Amino acid sequence: MYHKLRLLFFLTLLLGFSLSSIAQEENAKETAQTYIELAETMMDAAQPLVDVRDIYVQAAEADPSNIIANWRAGDFYLKTVGKKNAVKYFLRVLELDTEYRFDIEYWIGQSYHYGMEFDKALAYYNRYRQKLIDRDGYRGRDRIELSVVDRKIYECKNAIEFIANPAHYSIVNVGSAINSEYEEYGPVLNEDETILIFTSRRREGNLNENVFSDNKPYEDIFISTKKNGEWSKAENIGNVVNTPFHDSNLALSADGTQLFLYKDENNGDIYESDRKEDGTWTFPQPLSESVNSEGFKEASISISPDGQILFFASDRPGGQGGIDIYYSIKDRNGEWARSKNLGAKINTEYDDDAPFIDYDGKTLYFSSLGRKGMGGYDIFKSTYDSAAGEWGEPENLGFPINTPDDDIFFVSTKDGKRGYYASVREDGMGFTDIYMVTILQEDEVGETLASKDAESVETEAKEEETKELTAVKPKTEELQPVMLTVKVVDESKSPLEAKVSLTSSDNLVAGKTNKGPGVFEFRVSSKESKTYSLSVENSGYVFQNLDVTLPAATAELQKVDRMVTMRKLRVGTRSVLRNIYFNFNKATFRDESYPELNKLESMMAENSGLQIEISGHTDNVGPKDYNKSLSQRRANAVKDYLVKKGIDARRITAVGYGEERPLASNDDEKEGRELNRRVEFKVLGGK
Repeated sequence: MYHKLRLLFFLTLLLGFSLSSIAQEENAKETAQTYIELAETMMDAAQPLVDVRDIYVQAAEADPSNIIANWRAGDFYLKTVGKKNAVKYFLRVLELDTEYRFDIEYWIGQSYHYGMEFDKALAYYNRYRQKLIDRDGYRGRDRIELSVVDRKIYECKNAIEFIANPAHYSIVNVGSAINSEYEEYGPVLNEDETILIFTSRRREGNLNENVFSDNKPYEDIFISTKKNGEWSKAENIGNVVNTPFHDSNLALSADGTQLFLYKDENNGDIYESDRKEDGTWTFPQPLSESVNSEGFKEASISISPDGQILFFASDRPGGQGGIDIYYSIKDRNGEWARSKNLGAKINTEYDDDAPFIDYDGKTLYFSSLGRKGMGGYDIFKSTYDSAAGEWGEPENLGFPINTPDDDIFFVSTKDGKRGYYASVREDGMGFTDIYMVTILQEDEVGETLASKDAESVETEAKEEETKELTAVKPKTEELQPVMLTVKVVDESKSPLEAKVSLTSSDNLVAGKTNKGPGVFEFRVSSKESKTYSLSVENSGYVFQNLDVTLPAATAELQKVDRMVTMRKLRVGTRSVLRNIYFNFNKATFRDESYPELNKLESMMAENSGLQIEISGHTDNVGPKDYNKSLSQRRANAVKDYLVKKGIDARRITAVGYGEERPLASNDDEKEGRELNRRVEFKVLGGK
């Protein structure tokens, strides 16, 4: 620990010295080179990749003509978070030297792919594909094979289809009792949904005061219990299960008494710990050689509700390719029999991982890099046909559960109405967070016939039938969707390409299709009028989150048009962060604040030269000095959040104005004081 602290102290001094001298440096090329050397030093010192990435970004911004800085800034974005931001730097590389990287068009396509700009991704993937054909003899190390490119093209086309027809899932962050600013993943539950166990790399509660080589805390396993419908604050599961090094959970039995763990021994093996009557856990023991193989990795597992079948993933030889899913049945002696491959119905030539056998004992959820996916791991499900003795064709769970990034380790609840998994989403509190998925039925979202009306008509018909009258089958009218057309324009009213999404108050994502430059069409069917959140983003512009109220669906097609004018990020531009909420009289965020905070962070990351002021404001209730102090603490909270997400603190000024700058009269709560309790940002400089 001493050596690491000493190294960090040295790097801090080096960074401070470098930035101080760089600030006075007139030569942009020398400035960029100094940053590059600093980033390389940080890499040698095993500093977090996010921190190294940010130094390369500063190098690229100091000298946009430095091709090495731009390439590494983009490359490190793809290796960390905010992958969509890589495209800016890769485009610069292409502009500076088309031959710097043979595969540069592929990586531009990949960046657009992660950013869900699939038409642009397809354009660059196809451009690179043609290069491969035209220069077939090229065999450099920076060549991406044609089969890989064709797969990416296929994924983009799938994604366009999935996003136009989203699945009926409501996805919500499980909240700050579980999630932190660090990574949380691998959620597992008992059948009563009263115990949640997961893996975290958080600092608070970690058993090891030191950090791993990436300068982040080691993995530890945490546990939470549900009380009165709410998850309790997660706690470390204890030092019998956890060690001073990496520890991660894999699965929990239906009764909550068997916990399966992963350990790095033997290149990766599965262990089991049993819960004792006093709530503590036994020392983990490795599973038998029927499951754990010699020298190969087993890194995920699920046990059937009756405890008789194990499903697990392994990269052992003899499978369909890559990681495959296997199963083992408990024999009459209570031992696990020799494992078998699930076969080509489930496994592909790509990696297939993270099995979860549902409580019905016949539905298998798993993640795959193959099949009809939209990028990275996608979650699929397959149902076993006992009569035919085979698994059914796996079905992609669709968007918005699946994204162009990895979506993996999905578990379902006993009633089949909910699921849990980890993902990086816009309302995340840190890097990877745990989410609850509510699986809505067709009639809950109004996409089908008006079933309640039909049922009442059928009841009346049956009553008439008892009177010896002819029963008439009721006629129902199919609901036609409400079509919302959104036109995005700049301040001159010219069409503007943008990232646009529409989400209902109950977290349902509307289907979207692109209809031309800056024009997007959404299809919404609901039996009642609803207010939706319309999100619009574009690099170089102020992001917007707008409320749009749409009418209930009827038998007639209804059309609604909405124009959104985007404002340039120029000095003096000011915007209210309308969805930043604090706990009463405090400077701590409510869970609803994170989507807006992450939009702000994304805007800062995409516009890396931007400098802003975050200002806190209050109404005039309470002492003036206290209000000013509270507003300052709230502005500081926003700044601290952005800094923890990787935004350079020197780009953000936090100011508390208290009650000095009201937007409206404080005489009225709804039209005055509520508007005055706000957080704003103002552009101070940059580009």
